[in-house]
Amino acid sequence: MEEVPQRVLVITPHPDDAEVWCGGTVARWIKEGAEVYFVLCTDGGKDTFDRQVSSEDLATIREAEQREAADILGVTQMVVLGHPDGELEDDDVFRRELVRQIRLVRPDVVLCPEPYRRNLAWHRDHRIAGQVAIDAVFPYARDHLHFRELWEQEGLEPHKTATVLLWGAEQPDTHMDIGDTLEVKIRAVAVHQSRRSGRSESEVAEFVKERAIGDGAGQDYDYAEAFRKLTFRT
Repeated sequence: MEEVPQRVLVITPHPDDAEVWCGGTVARWIKEGAEVYFVLCTDGGKDTFDRQVSSEDLATIREAEQREAADILGVTQMVVLGHPDGELEDDDVFRRELVRQIRLVRPDVVLCPEPYRRNLAWHRDHRIAGQVAIDAVFPYARDHLHFRELWEQEGLEPHKTATVLLWGAEQPDTHMDIGDTLEVKIRAVAVHQSRRSGRSESEVAEFVKERAIGDGAGQDYDYAEAFRKLTFRT
């Protein structure tokens, strides 16, 4: 995918997911003139082995880390939905929230998790966030009679998004060269100190580089991020 979108919406289930999976692509597009918006779906308040921290305190820490990471990448705006970690549902409440953000941002591209993985374990929130995001793009955000209150009461006109890029796909078909933004990605991932599990900054950097090398295997560049691409008629 060589063209640079003007507006991008990233739908991330938890704090740090976006940086780990698409931070280099986000930083590259922003560097090339795109506006990127984040929707943080859950509070991330469960993912820890620390018996001394409460879910509420962890959520506060992780939101602050996510905001710092978004600033490092150059994200225009981050919206926090605040669902409890592990409790995303494929329902009208969540779908309406995502449709609202799509109609507000009016993105050319949406990035979100791949909902369908057969052979690799995947967090429930990732599966649901990906599926609901795809459904929100098509047909719900497109058709004015879906969630018509968004159109009638909030003045949010329908919007057609041309492309969805799914991260975490078992069979990716789209690769982004992130060689020029790898260091920015590393800095953004590293601010999520609550997720480091004792790893040093150098170990985090090595983890990010190894993943990027793996995603770039077979490409004409050294470091990449990999996605499965969905296209919709606009």
